Amino acid sequence: MIEVQDVTFAYPGNSVPALAGINLCVEPGEFLAITGRNGSGKSTLARLLNGLLRPKAGRVLVDGLDTADEASLVDIRRRAGIVFQDPDNQLVAATVEDDVAFGPENLGLPPAVIRQRVAASLAMVEIEALKDRPPHLLSGGQKQRLALAGILAMEPQYLILDEATAMLDPVAREEILGRVLELRRARGLAVILITHLMEEAVLAERMLVLSAGRVVLAGPPPAVMLQGERLAAVGLKVPVTVALGHILRRAGLQLPAGPVTAEELAEALWKLVSQK
Repeated sequence: MIEVQDVTFAYPGNSVPALAGINLCVEPGEFLAITGRNGSGKSTLARLLNGLLRPKAGRVLVDGLDTADEASLVDIRRRAGIVFQDPDNQLVAATVEDDVAFGPENLGLPPAVIRQRVAASLAMVEIEALKDRPPHLLSGGQKQRLALAGILAMEPQYLILDEATAMLDPVAREEILGRVLELRRARGLAVILITHLMEEAVLAERMLVLSAGRVVLAGPPPAVMLQGERLAAVGLKVPVTVALGHILRRAGLQLPAGPVTAEELAEALWKLVSQK
């Protein structure tokens, strides 16, 4: 479990905290989305979750390990891996294969184990055919898959995606997120999705909405999506499918309040038509 206990964080030279009084628990295997406008504090929170940043007040515990303890940071970052918005920021080696091996090598694993992890991680994200290619020759989507493979080779329990699909086109974005969710089901990973895209956030089991460094809404996506006015007040819009559902209900259709994705809305409409 990741526990964020009354955490406040301020960047040096800034009197206004980026986060204030944050409390959060992430259960093993959970899919949590953290959303908010630019500057809301969501990327700061992502970096606090694996010890890249340390709280000014409060504590962050990863499976009981305190991020304030320097001696625990290697283990914390093995357990809680983070994939950033720009994959170029975390690609370090001359070839795809060497880049994925970088993390396991730093853990001091035996060469045979490293080779097995590299092969398995490249296969998971379907870029094993690119193993000898220099990372700088990859497309944006391929680079993001490579960054993901490098984290998966560390075998984390918690996968933090910090706007990891923001620079991708819609097709590549859907492919990456779909692959992550497949891996979650296969490996029992907890996924913490940091995103400003509400269409992504509603796929999670639970949402956390940040504004000015504070939690303003939290709960299952259907419940959060009912708070349209409160979302608008912090600069967020409900997804098109949710807005369409609201319009259809106001027009008199007896739709449930729950559908938040296109598939769920289509199913609800089909059930409504089938009853007639």
